Amino acid sequence: LKMNLTFPPAALQKCGIALLYNQDTNNSCDVCLKLTRDTLTIQKLDVVCTSASEFPVNHRTVALRRQTAGGLGLSIKGGAEHKVPVVISKIFKDQVADQTGKLFVGDAVLQVGPRHTRYTSSYIIITVHLLRTAGEEVTMTVRYLQEVPSFLKLPLGSPGLDHSCVSSPLFDSGLHLNGNGNNTAQCSPLPSADEAKYEKRWLDAVCLPLLMARVSRSKAGSDKLRSNCFEVVALDEADNNILQFCTAAESTDWLQAISANINALTQENMTIVNKGSSSDDQIVHMGWVRADPESSTTRLTSAAFKFLALRGPCFYIFRRPPITAADWTQAETTYQLYEVLFKVHKLCVAEDSWLQARLYLGLEHSHEQQNEPLCFSILVGHGQSHSFSVELATDLAIWEKCFQKAVFLEVQRVRSKSYLCSSQGSVLSFTIDFGSGFTLSEGTFTTVLWRYKFSQLKGSSDDGKTRVKLFFKNTETQQIEMKELEFANLTAVLHCIHSFIAAKVASMDPLLMGTRGFPGIP
Repeated sequence: LKMNLTFPPAALQKCGIALLYNQDTNNSCDVCLKLTRDTLTIQKLDVVCTSASEFPVNHRTVALRRQTAGGLGLSIKGGAEHKVPVVISKIFKDQVADQTGKLFVGDAVLQVGPRHTRYTSSYIIITVHLLRTAGEEVTMTVRYLQEVPSFLKLPLGSPGLDHSCVSSPLFDSGLHLNGNGNNTAQCSPLPSADEAKYEKRWLDAVCLPLLMARVSRSKAGSDKLRSNCFEVVALDEADNNILQFCTAAESTDWLQAISANINALTQENMTIVNKGSSSDDQIVHMGWVRADPESSTTRLTSAAFKFLALRGPCFYIFRRPPITAADWTQAETTYQLYEVLFKVHKLCVAEDSWLQARLYLGLEHSHEQQNEPLCFSILVGHGQSHSFSVELATDLAIWEKCFQKAVFLEVQRVRSKSYLCSSQGSVLSFTIDFGSGFTLSEGTFTTVLWRYKFSQLKGSSDDGKTRVKLFFKNTETQQIEMKELEFANLTAVLHCIHSFIAAKVASMDPLLMGTRGFPGIP
C-alpha cells in the first residue's frame, strides 16, 4: 500500500466550550477554549467589576430589599453534606436579586448579615433560615464559585444550556426564596450610575504553549482510554489539564486540531535544527508517545510518556524533549537504526480490510473513538523490544513511514556493515553491502569464501538464539545453496539484513521513498 503521506494542516484558530476536570477536587467547570498556532488558552467564567476594574472580584456584599411579591427572587443549592458552599442555582428574571445586577448563578453564599455561614450538617437549612428571617433588607456576601460538583451541573450540551458569557452551570432546581415564582416583583430602583457594576466574563486561566506539548486520552496508571476527553500537558508539565466534551466527534475534532498545531510547531523546530546540522545528522521525525511497560522487555519499568526521535544514524528514546545540543547526549536509550525493526500492531477491524486501510491512513474518525490504543513496537537486539502507543491513526502512519525513511537514509550513508561470525569452528566476517549483497570472508577481507546478491536470498531459518541458515539460489546451477552461520547477536544481524533489503527495494521505487511528505528532510 503506497501512501502520499503529509502532515495535517495546522488549525491556526479554533474556539469552543468544554469542561475542565480537576483531579484533586473531582470537580469540573465550564471553560472556553481558544486554540491558536502557538498556544491553547483555557478561560474560566468569573465575575468582574466593569465600572472599576477588569480583575476578578473575590467577594461582593449585596443588599436586597425583600418584596411582598417574589421575595428575594433566587434559589439555592448545596451544603456541607455535598462538601460545597451553598450556591445560588437560579435567579428569577425581573425580581429583586436580578435587579441588583450584582448576583449571579454560581455565587457561593459566604455570609448573611453579620453571620458567616459554616460547613455544618444543616448548612443549607441555616442559610435558608437566615435569608427568610433577615427582615425587609437582607445583606449577603457572595463569591463566584468556578468549580462545583457534578450533581449541581447540567450535562454539557444539555438543551437550554447557554454557553454564552452569562451561562449557568447549575440546575435551576433548589430551595426557592422567591415566594411565588410566577409573580413579578414591583420594580425597585436600578443601581445608580456611581455604584459598582458587575458581569460574568471569560477570563484567561491557563495559557499552554504548544511547542513540545503532548496530548493523551490515557488514564494515569491505566491502559484504558478516557471517554470523550483527553489531557493536554505543556513541556514544563506544570498542570494537568483534562478536557471533556459533549460528544466523541467533538473530542476527536479538538484532539486532532491541537495535535496538528503541535506537529506543525515540531516540524518548524526540526527544520531549524536540520539547517544547522550535517546531511548525515538530519532529524526525520520526533514526538511524544506512551510507553507500554507490560510488552517491553527492556528497562522501562512503568507506564510513562517518552519522546522519540529519528535522527541521523540513531533511534532515540528520551524522558523529555531535547532542546539544546547537549540534550541530545542525554537520551535514555539509543539504537542504531539499521539494527532495529519497526512493527505496527494489528488494528481491530481485520474483518473489513478496506475500513482497516482507511483507518490506518487517518481518513476515518471511528478508530479514534474506540477504546483500543494505536500501538507499534521497536524490536532491538537479543529479542528485546519497546512498545508504544499514539493518539491518532495519522500519527501511527507517520511514525511507520518516517521510520522507513530514516532507515533508508542511514543505509544509503553507511553502504556496508560487517559482523563477526563463526562457521565450522572458523571466525569469519559476514558483510552486508548495499551494492554487492552478501559476502563471507576470512582474514582481513582478503579471501572471499562466497558472495551472493540480495536477489539470490530465497529464505532463512534460525534457532532464535545464535544460529541462522541462509538459503541462496545459484544463478548458474539454479540450485538452492544453504549457508549456516553463528552470530553473537543474531537479532541485530537479521534486522540489518532486513533494513538493507528494504532500502534496496525502496531505491528501485523513487515514489515510495521520495522526500515529498517529509518536511524538514532535504
